[in-house]
Formats: sequence, C-alpha cells, structure tokens
Amino acid sequence: MQQIINFLIRNKTFLLYILLLSISLVFTIQSHSYHKSRFINSANFLSGGIYNSTNNISEYFNLKTQNTILQEENNNLRMLIHNGEKQNDSIQITYIDSTSFGIAYKFTPALVIKNSYSATDNILLLNKGERDSIKEDFGVITPKGILGIIDQTSKKFSTVISILNTNSRISAKLKHTNHFGSLIWNGKSPYTVQLKEIPKIAPVTQGDTITTSGLSAIFPKGIPIGTVTDFSLDNAENYYTINVKLFNDMTNIEHVYIIENKDKNEINNLLNPTDE
Repeated sequence: MQQIINFLIRNKTFLLYILLLSISLVFTIQSHSYHKSRFINSANFLSGGIYNSTNNISEYFNLKTQNTILQEENNNLRMLIHNGEKQNDSIQITYIDSTSFGIAYKFTPALVIKNSYSATDNILLLNKGERDSIKEDFGVITPKGILGIIDQTSKKFSTVISILNTNSRISAKLKHTNHFGSLIWNGKSPYTVQLKEIPKIAPVTQGDTITTSGLSAIFPKGIPIGTVTDFSLDNAENYYTINVKLFNDMTNIEHVYIIENKDKNEINNLLNPTDE
C-alpha cells in the first residue's frame, strides 16, 4: 500500500496531466458532432474486429444449428414456389414481392457478430458497413421476421437498434384488417413486444398475425413480426395495447438481411419538402 502511495506522489504531475487530457477529450467529443462521429466510427472499427474474430470461432461450433435454420428457409421457399408464390399463414418467413409496391428493394446478407437482448436499449453489431453500401436507417430482418434498424456505420461494420430497444418505434399492423399502430418494447421479456395505438374498433383476437405496415420508407409491407398473445384497452378505452410474441428468437440470431429501399430519398423528399 505504501508503495502505491509513493508511486502516486512521485508521478502526481504526470497523472494530473493524463486526467485533465482525458476530461478535455471527453468534452471535445461530446460538444462537436464531427469528433463524436469519428470517435464512434473508430470504436465500431476496433470493437467490430474483436467481435468478428470471436464470432468466427463460435460460428464454426454452431454450424449444425445454422444449417438447420437454412434448411427450414429453403424448404419454405420451395413451398412458396410450388404453391404459386402464395404465402400460407402457417409458413412464417419473410417474403416480399417488391414489384407490387412499385418500389425497388435491395437485400444484403450479413452476420450478427454481437447481440444483446438483456439490457433496456439493446444493440446488435453486423459484419457489413460503408464499403458494402450500408447506411443509417436501413432495415434489418431475418428469415423469420423483423430485427431492427441500422443506427451507426463504419467502414466494415454497422450497429443495429434492435426491436428490443426502448427507443425503437416501428409502424406495424394487424395482417388481416390493416389497422396499424406503433411497435415498441417495454423492456421486459425478449420474446414479447407491444403494439400500441390500435383503435378500439379493430377486431383483435388472440393468434392474429402482426406484420410491418409499409407506411414508412424503411420496411416493405407485410414482413412478419409475431402473433397476438393478449391485449387490453388504455385508460381512456380508445386504443388497444397488444402483446406480440415474436417469430424471431432474439436470443439466437446470426444470419440476417439488410434492406435498402432504393426510392427512399425520393419518398422522404416528397413527404418532407425543404424550402429553397
């Protein structure tokens, strides 16, 4: 103990310098958006490299499970082909006929190299970034349903705001009636999210399928999310709060698809015109 105290006394000037330098760097990063952006990108690059190496090892030992998932997806796609591309309610996969909306969607496969689901604001890390033309606000899905939205990107990696994030807001609807509301998460179970603002007149029943509404420029219409487990009216008895059991097992995610709406900028410029 005495040696530690002597060390601190001998190096007090240098240690004070390091402390003040660290404080100044924190204030600089927090007060300047450019510095903050560069810091976040650098952090993504460093942490991404570490998680990518770790994921390569765990991926090898998880090949059997992933092969089973891919086999199920191929089987579902084969069933769609042989049934005239009609989606059966019992087949919960992501199938998008983008031509029916007049919008071109580009799908980029990626791997999850870090996943969190036990915090209140969960973030995922993907192995695709700016060099793969990935940008902020791209949607992310799995073969079974919706996952989240791209938040930050670096050269080789990107972070995703998971649907298991209390700041997440995604437009979703009842599949059979088209009544829509906001999909949120109350921070409790990683298997259940909440759909709010569904009007009282909507005929909600247990087992109903919830999908994306298509009312944003991020996700196409009809991507599966989950099924209704229970629901209740708010205090004013005007809107339902619906508990939705996710199709995705958010604790076991690896293969994903990043969605780019190629008409997104044109849609946003039309909906949010700026004065010139």
